[in-house]
Amino acid sequence: MAGLSCGIVGLPNVGKSTLFNALTSGHAPASNYPFCTIDPNVGVVEVFDPRLEVLAKLSKSDKIVYATTEFVDIAGLVEGASKGEGLGNAFLSHIRDTDAIVQVVRCFESEDIVHVRGRLNPVEDIEIINLELVLADLATCESNLSKIEKQAKIKKELQETVHLLQRVKEHLDKGLPVRAMELTHEESVVLSTYRFLTAKKVLYLCNIAEEDLGKENVPLVEQVKAYAAKEGSEVLAVCASVESEIAQLPKEDRPAFLATLGLKESGLTRFIKASFHMLGLIAFLTTGEMETRAWTVVRGATAVDAAGKIHTDIQTGFVRAEVIAYEDFVAFGGRVGAKEAGKARAEGKDYIVKDGDVILFLHSH
Repeated sequence: MAGLSCGIVGLPNVGKSTLFNALTSGHAPASNYPFCTIDPNVGVVEVFDPRLEVLAKLSKSDKIVYATTEFVDIAGLVEGASKGEGLGNAFLSHIRDTDAIVQVVRCFESEDIVHVRGRLNPVEDIEIINLELVLADLATCESNLSKIEKQAKIKKELQETVHLLQRVKEHLDKGLPVRAMELTHEESVVLSTYRFLTAKKVLYLCNIAEEDLGKENVPLVEQVKAYAAKEGSEVLAVCASVESEIAQLPKEDRPAFLATLGLKESGLTRFIKASFHMLGLIAFLTTGEMETRAWTVVRGATAVDAAGKIHTDIQTGFVRAEVIAYEDFVAFGGRVGAKEAGKARAEGKDYIVKDGDVILFLHSH
């Protein structure tokens, strides 16, 4: 199971389910278990990493195991969701359970697919969903604020939390997301306990027309980029219908199909990587004859944290980590060559793991 998850949201008819289905069928889901219509679909998707194939050849590995990210397809949000419209409360709780949000935004014209509001305006669409999330957060903030104000009359140390929640309320009252606030690390830690929806990082995924693929400047996408820049969010453009076609092809035929479109990799591959990074994840690598594998840790994790990802016994018996940078491992033809060239380092428990570190853990039994 993936460690962290992205909730995919969007208004009805934006191409959200098409993208999710392409994502989970075309990218080797480790598991995909649909619940009923109210509950979300969950797919665990491999994060393709070309480094693993290179390491597997050097180590003559029997198999390759990629890192994974979990995607949750949350049913279409509608205006009034924060007031319970369209099963809104259930959907908002599903979003609350995810670590980050991917908002699919319609940036294509189509006479066949009706727009839920009768006109195409991606920024307006984004604002509808963001307003619902802001209103839900406002309700959360107000109920907690009234509780803590009462407690603070006895516990004076809670005054700071009261002031912080008052600031959050003022910010939300302006229709702005919590992620756009300037907060200290300590303030962010305090607010994390309230699980505000608008505190989550967001990736805006623009669903574009096939004829706009590969274009530098798509006007509707530029509008979304301008909006996202104000809150420091990222934007990616993909074409759901093309991604659906790619997903149906055998893996070996996909590069040629992408080449005909002038693309090096599919939009979904870029999307999976962007989601992985948005969640603050990196991958360290292990390699040997049995397998070459990418292991997921949060950026800033220590060597002993990483050891625990493999097995608790390795974590508790941790002696040291032998670390070789991926580039050095490849440049010197494997572990032996890298060691002879003095590129292998012995690191202790507190070493901060870097993306692409090839690690061998030494531990006592």
